[in-house]
Amino acid sequence: MSYLPTIQHLAENPEALEQTYQQAVKSGEQAAFAEAVEAARADAPANLLLAAWHYRLIGAAAAVKKRVIAWGWALPLGLLNGLLLWLLSDDQRFTIRFTNPLNGQVYSLFPAVLLLAAPVSAVLIALFLALAGKRRPGRAVAVGLGLAAGAAYVLLLFPRMWPRLFQEQYLGLMALHLGLLAWAGVGAVALARGDDREGRFAFLVKSLEAFVVGGLLAIAGGLFTAITFGLFNALGIQPPDWAVRLFAAGGGGLIAVVAVALVYDPAAAAREQSFDEGLSRLVALLLRLLLPLAVAVLVVYLGFIPFNWREPFENRDVLMVFSGLLFAVVALLIGATPVHGAELSERAQTWLRRGVIALAGLTLLVGLYALAAILYRTANGRLTPNRLLFIGWNVVNIILLAVVLIGQARAGRTRWLEAMRQAFAVGIALYLAWAAIGLLAPPWLFRGAPADVAGLPESVQYVLYERADPILLKCDRSPHIYLLEGGQKRWIRDIPTLTAAGYRWSDVVTWVSCEDLRSVPDGIPIPPDAGPPPMP
Repeated sequence: MSYLPTIQHLAENPEALEQTYQQAVKSGEQAAFAEAVEAARADAPANLLLAAWHYRLIGAAAAVKKRVIAWGWALPLGLLNGLLLWLLSDDQRFTIRFTNPLNGQVYSLFPAVLLLAAPVSAVLIALFLALAGKRRPGRAVAVGLGLAAGAAYVLLLFPRMWPRLFQEQYLGLMALHLGLLAWAGVGAVALARGDDREGRFAFLVKSLEAFVVGGLLAIAGGLFTAITFGLFNALGIQPPDWAVRLFAAGGGGLIAVVAVALVYDPAAAAREQSFDEGLSRLVALLLRLLLPLAVAVLVVYLGFIPFNWREPFENRDVLMVFSGLLFAVVALLIGATPVHGAELSERAQTWLRRGVIALAGLTLLVGLYALAAILYRTANGRLTPNRLLFIGWNVVNIILLAVVLIGQARAGRTRWLEAMRQAFAVGIALYLAWAAIGLLAPPWLFRGAPADVAGLPESVQYVLYERADPILLKCDRSPHIYLLEGGQKRWIRDIPTLTAAGYRWSDVVTWVSCEDLRSVPDGIPIPPDAGPPPMP
C-alpha cells in the first residue's frame, strides 16, 4: 500500500495522521509509512508536522533496533591506545627537548604525551568507527596522516621560535589545537554516512556526551587507582614508575575509546543516534538544569563587575577564568539544545529558548569585557603566542554567541532549533579555521635570530633565550639602563624616557656583570639625540 497520497492529504491534520500510523502499525507496514513520510517531507520541507513525524519515526526505529556495542573492536583498539599512551608517557625517552644554539645547553620543554595523546586517540577512535561500522578505513587512514603531518609541523618548527617562553607557550597551546583538529578528524569519519547540518549538530551533541562519559569513567578509574596504590603503600610496597604510568596514561587511552563505544553507534548515521534514552537523556537533562543556574550566576557576577572593574586588566588568572567560561558556555549551549524538536514539549522548548538567549546574551557581555582586558594587557605589554591565540579564541566565541542571538531574533519560536544548528555550523567552521591558523602561524610570527647574537657574552645570550622582548640590561655597579636590540645595547637616557617608551622596571635584568655589558656593541641611544652613550 502506498501511503504517500494519504500523508500529503493529511499533512495539516495531526489526529488523522496519527490514526493512519496506527493502522500501518496493525498491518505491519511501518516501513512503508516511514518512507512515505520522508517523501512527503522532501516535497514540503517547511511542514512542521511532517518534521515532527520524521524525528518520531527515527526514535521508534532506534527503539526497535537495539544497539549492540562492538566490544570486539572497542576493547582491542582501546587497549592499543592505552599501550601507545603508556609508552609515550615515559618522560625519559619521550620528552620534547630543545638545544640552545647559543651555548649548546639542552632544555626539557614539554611531555610528548600531552601533545600527542589527542591525535593518537583520534586515529584509533576513527578506526573503531570505520571498522565497527563495516566501512573501509580509508578516511581513518587519511585522518591519521593529516594529524601526523600536523604534529610533525609543530615538532619541526617550534625550535624556530624565540625565546624559550614562546616555545613552551606554543607547545602547550598546540595540545589544545591538535586536540580540536583530532576531534574534527573523528567527525570526518563519523559523518561519512551523512554530512549535513543536522548530522553535524548531532555529532556535536554526541561528542559532548562522550566527553561526559569519559569523565565519569576517569573518576571511577581514578578512585580504583587510588585505592589500589593505597593498599600497596599500606604494605610498604612502592609501585614502580611504569606501573603508575600504566594506570594513568594507559587507563586514559582505554577510556577514550570505550567512552565513544558506549555512546555512539558506528553502524548508524549521526542524526540517527539515540538521544532520548539512557545516559543521553540524563546528560541532556543535567545540562538543561544547569542552564538557569548559569544564567543566575552570570547575573550576579555582572552585578559585581563595576566594583572590581580593573581585576581582569591586572590579574592574568582572572582573565584565564573568563576565557574558560566562554568555552564552558558554548559546551552548555550545545548540550542543552535538543537534536530533535520532538524530544520536548512546545512549552519546554519555549522556556529552553529563553534560557539559551539569556545565557548567550550575558556571556557575550562577559566575552567583550574579557577581550577588552586581554587587548589592554597586550597593548601595555607585548604580543605573545598565548595572547595572540586567546585573542583569536575570544573573538571566535564572541562571534558564535552573536550569531546565536541574531539567529534567534530572526527565527522566532517556530524555527529556533534550525537557527541554533546554523549558528553551531558557523561556530564549527570558525573553530577549525582558528585551530589551523594557530597551529601554522606562530612559528613564523615569533621567529628568533640566534645567529645575530652568537658573539655576545654567555650571560647575555642566556637572557636572550630566557626572556621575551623588550630586554633591558643594567649591571649592579652602574645606574645606566640599556635596551638590547639587534645584538646591540641602546642607552636609555633617564627613567622618564624609559617609562615614556612603555617600558617597566620589571623588564630590567640587573644580574649581568658590567664587564659582559661593556662588551656588547653600542647602538643608537634613546632618544637618538641623547648624546654619546656612557659605559656601564
